[in-house]
Amino acid sequence: MAVTFENEAREAARRLAECVEKDPERMGGEPVFRGTRVPVKSLFDHLSAGDSPEVFLDDFPGVTREQIRTVLDVAGLRLMEEVR
Repeated sequence: MAVTFENEAREAARRLAECVEKDPERMGGEPVFRGTRVPVKSLFDHLSAGDSPEVFLDDFPGVTREQIRTVLDVAGLRLMEEVR
């Protein structure tokens, strides 16, 4: 089971690199959704405020549903790693 979880985590990290970027020259190095200036933190701020992913997508049309899904998947996997 650990091998499967490790493989899943590795694949999630690869997917994350495809949809999130961190460049010290852009937004002070804050992680943003690739191809945008939208900080990833904005997604979590919206969700914490009770907004749905659809509201976030409406507010930031440059971000895709797949990018949101990937960020949330990776966050969940990292959380599961922490509690193991």
